[in-house]
Amino acid sequence: MKSNNSELLTLAIELALQAGELLKQGFGTSYEIAKKEGHHNLVTSYDRLSESVISNSILSRFPSHGFLGEESGKQKSGEVLWIVDPLDGTVNFAHNIPLFSVSIAAVIESTIVAAAVYQPMTNELFWAEQGKGAFLNGKPIRVSSQKELHEAYLATGFPYNVNENPFHCIETFDRMTRQGIPLRRLGSAAIDLAYVAAGRFDGYWEVSLEPWDFAAGHLLVEEAGGSITRYDGSICNILEKGPVLATNRLLHLPLKRVINETA
Repeated sequence: MKSNNSELLTLAIELALQAGELLKQGFGTSYEIAKKEGHHNLVTSYDRLSESVISNSILSRFPSHGFLGEESGKQKSGEVLWIVDPLDGTVNFAHNIPLFSVSIAAVIESTIVAAAVYQPMTNELFWAEQGKGAFLNGKPIRVSSQKELHEAYLATGFPYNVNENPFHCIETFDRMTRQGIPLRRLGSAAIDLAYVAAGRFDGYWEVSLEPWDFAAGHLLVEEAGGSITRYDGSICNILEKGPVLATNRLLHLPLKRVINETA
């Protein structure tokens, strides 16, 4: 039996809240922390536990669906592909910084149709459904109306191999700061993208994001009226790792120019 987009959104919200409550209970307690490939690339037992709860719930309810999670990789393909980051902001979580999220997206034929991003420590639930807008705790959200780059409030992130300076990310950051633009680096791409959708940030860029980092945020930004592309302006393939630029649409070209001057 095929599911509709609203049914998928309902499940995404339900599981984001459930996993978020689990993370909230684990925050600040003792748990296993391990290192993955890359400097400061951590995984905790709560990453794995959160993903297990989400994947088991989805696949028991919809056996024909597929699942792509950060910790387990692509378990299987299906008529609907769920792309999940069970704990986006693991380094923050592991250092007792209350800034992290659960990110869940449902994809049909390469199109994101439903998404939820939950920030458990602030009880903020962002969600979107294809063609029906983006919301924060039930209220519609829109991207900002800022037109001037020098007046913008921006966010960015750095890859675990920042020391190798991929895409000249250090120079891009330097160019932005020298223009006097306020920059933030929160440590959770899903939250960064949700904040662009909500108009809190005017734009966000990061040189290397995995599908689970940006899939849910991608739909939030688009449904809130923003733009999200690769650095060169091309469409983001949600199944491929790569650079991401998200803006309120008005600042997309100016930001793209600055990034590509140093890329």
